[in-house]
Amino acid sequence: MQRIAIWNQARTVRLSDSIEVADTSRLRVWGLLGRTKLDTGAGLWIKPSSGVHTFGMRFAIDVIGLDRHHRIVRLWQSLQPWRVTPVSTAVRSVLELPAGFVSQFDLQIGDALLLESINNEQAP
Repeated sequence: MQRIAIWNQARTVRLSDSIEVADTSRLRVWGLLGRTKLDTGAGLWIKPSSGVHTFGMRFAIDVIGLDRHHRIVRLWQSLQPWRVTPVSTAVRSVLELPAGFVSQFDLQIGDALLLESINNEQAP
């Protein structure tokens, strides 16, 4: 599975370098199901996606909704298992991250993220 690194462009801070990419139907449907936790710095970038559910999950996650320019347009912190986010037409992809990630890095609506392939090519 492809991996990316994410940076907060405004603060020039690397947020993680261990984000898996779910860009096929199979990977998007499966998501984080079957896992018992997310390791620190791990996560999943689901594209395209305008919202997520946590049906069948065993742990809470932070979810970041990104627009087509990778700006944060929605934040769902500590989304518990068996929940669903509202679908948003502004959201084009989502990052699923360990609960507490958003507050740890003080992420805000409007922050622009840079998504890079691990081989240093910018992610589409």
